[in-house]
Amino acid sequence: MALFKKRTVGKPGEWYYCLEHHKVEEGPECPAKDRFGPYTSREEAQHAMDTARERNLEWENDPKWHDGGTTPPGPES
Repeated sequence: MALFKKRTVGKPGEWYYCLEHHKVEEGPECPAKDRFGPYTSREEAQHAMDTARERNLEWENDPKWHDGGTTPPGPES
């Protein structure tokens, strides 16, 4: 068991969106696994889920990653 709990340290003016609590935080309050960021403004952090949704759509529709629905050959071919 650790004697000292390592505290997450952020820089002043860094904003995060906590996925666990669904809120914006200045400086990382929650563990890295539970947050998006850092963002440069509170407003940018407030739209973190919208940004993630948009990026996911871009990736899902990127022709470099989807070659027309063909599946790679499996071990049985």
